Amino acid sequence: MNAANKLTLARVIMIPVFLFFLLNQKDFIPFNIPAIEEYSKWIALLIFALASITDALDGRIARKYNMITNFGKFMDPLADKLLVNLALIGLLILGKVNPWLVMLIIGRDFIISGFRLVAAEKGVVIAAGIWGKVKTAAQMIMVIFLIADIPQIKVVGYVLQWLVCILTVVSLIDYLVKNRSVLKEEK
Repeated sequence: MNAANKLTLARVIMIPVFLFFLLNQKDFIPFNIPAIEEYSKWIALLIFALASITDALDGRIARKYNMITNFGKFMDPLADKLLVNLALIGLLILGKVNPWLVMLIIGRDFIISGFRLVAAEKGVVIAAGIWGKVKTAAQMIMVIFLIADIPQIKVVGYVLQWLVCILTVVSLIDYLVKNRSVLKEEK
């Protein structure tokens, strides 16, 4: 396993630790630790930020050192979806994100995942496109603002939610249009 793939796996491993600290702010988890409760959101934010940085690093390392693998093409977007979607579900539990946005993002991800399965059956591996990467980066920035939940900049979180909504729809349409040949039936 190369360095880029190890970073991707590290991101996946960080997710449950991140969720523990994110949800430690609420009596949602049965093993809430009151002694660290006031620091939990900041620890969660730090872990999420580190996990997000691994997303940028693994791709750059893979391209720079020619470490691009089918495992990476598959696992990197999956790790992103797990990180962002589980963060959004955690924020939904905490009442910090609009439910419709979470449904839109998760719905888009299911459509893309199904599309990738159809492509894989045809022997085609579809890497993430530029709109998907921009959408993921915007989602990660939005999640950071929503976790921080600083009253003086709360409006930034609202604006980012609308931006992410638009990017989610645009990236879905772009992805489907560019790869529509995957859905064509062979004669």
